[in-house]
Amino acid sequence: MISTKYLIVLCCVAAAVARPSDKYTDKYDNLNIQEILENKRLLKAYVDCVMGRGKCSPEGKELKEHLQEAIETGCEKCTEAQEKGAYTAIEYLIKNELDIWRELSAHFDPTGKWRKKYEDRARANGIEIPE
Repeated sequence: MISTKYLIVLCCVAAAVARPSDKYTDKYDNLNIQEILENKRLLKAYVDCVMGRGKCSPEGKELKEHLQEAIETGCEKCTEAQEKGAYTAIEYLIKNELDIWRELSAHFDPTGKWRKKYEDRARANGIEIPE
């Protein structure tokens, strides 16, 4: 028979291992997102990477590995810098690179479940989205 004390310790260990506060690595948090977005060549390289059409830089590989989960959880495991960068990127793409935004949305969110949330947030920040 398992003692109550042992069971409590086991539950605490399990909770610590599975805690939702685990974050993605902050190794690339100092990346200049705006510089990437405004540079067509860099932007295309990142898009090609996450879409599986091209080689990935270490930063691109990290992004590709976690992008689907980050989209579906509203960036739950993102650091503060990553969450800010994600919204900066989303709003920039919607406003300036709508074709890329639609391509990424279709690939990572084919049902549109998450896209609506992000587009509603962009609209609330004054960004018009053509139909």
